Amino acid sequence: MLTKPKYKICKRLGNGVYEKCQTQKFALSEARVKKSFGRRRNLSDFGRQLLEKQKVRYAYGITEKQLRKYVADALGAKNPATELFKKLETRLDNTIYRLGFAPTRRAARQMVSHGHIQINGKKMTVPSHAVKKGDAIAVRGGSTNKPLFVANMDIISTHTAPKWLSTDAKKLTASVKATPEFVARDTVFDLSAVFEFYSR
Repeated sequence: MLTKPKYKICKRLGNGVYEKCQTQKFALSEARVKKSFGRRRNLSDFGRQLLEKQKVRYAYGITEKQLRKYVADALGAKNPATELFKKLETRLDNTIYRLGFAPTRRAARQMVSHGHIQINGKKMTVPSHAVKKGDAIAVRGGSTNKPLFVANMDIISTHTAPKWLSTDAKKLTASVKATPEFVARDTVFDLSAVFEFYSR
């Protein structure tokens, strides 16, 4: 789907996009570049808006068409930024990632596509499916012994899910307790710039 090397995307878009952008190695590399070449040139308004839009796209692993639709739908809400954040966070692939069942969103997307996840007792293979408050999420019984889960149990058991989710790491089950809360200062993306990009 999005096949460009992650490290190159990190270099272009900055930290917060992928897990690889959040390592000490990446931070040191960026520091060396800044020391050698000075600060990056100031971006135009369009450049800044494009950068933030691309950050969101690559971080959540969605297409241009999907993001455009999310933005269009969110514009009709009382608080568009909150609505857009909710649409992105409640994607099933992102939810599986937030629960710690998968190390990356890409891995979570594959788990869903390959039929390892069920919602309210039914298999769900659509990564973009939007979970909602009250939904019960589980790794299917026939999948719990597969290497992709067994090998990661130590990580899964120590992972802290966001407040809007509750999880039972031993059973590989979870539930959606609330709607994700958008707090601008805690978000690595400037969603207002994303709306500005699409309003041109």
